[in-house]
Amino acid sequence: MRAEPGRSSELVVLAPLDGEVVPLEQVPDEVFAQKMVGDGLAIEPRGGVAVAVAPISGRLVRLFPGGHAFVVAAGQASPEEAAVIVHLGLDTVELAGDGFTLLAREGDQVEAGKPVVRFERARLEERGKAVVSPVVFSGNGTVVQRARGTVRAGRDVLFVVRL
Repeated sequence: MRAEPGRSSELVVLAPLDGEVVPLEQVPDEVFAQKMVGDGLAIEPRGGVAVAVAPISGRLVRLFPGGHAFVVAAGQASPEEAAVIVHLGLDTVELAGDGFTLLAREGDQVEAGKPVVRFERARLEERGKAVVSPVVFSGNGTVVQRARGTVRAGRDVLFVVRL
């Protein structure tokens, strides 16, 4: 989070994956497409093996055992106040960890850009899973800026939230 004099604070969310930006409305899962979890974007990852990095600095408050999703709460905020959810692929919870390798632990303090999960895109596709990966903000804030085109993990801004 960063605060600027006389302005609301903003949360800059970096791309957790290399790939092509996809609007949430185009994600073939109504929970994400209708923004029931929160607002944000999705990424169609590139390459056979992808490493998902922390999109913000904070605490890794939830790392699903199978590795298909994780949640980072911003700075000292609670997950209810300001958190980013990264869901790797769709319906990937059914894989029970097949194709995923955890690179961090739940409870870790992470810096934006730190590797959290490695996953094998080809393995997910072999099992019939979509690899498009929603990245959503959950908490008190509004997405005010969104990336387009191609993004690089841990380097490019995916979206900005005004808190």
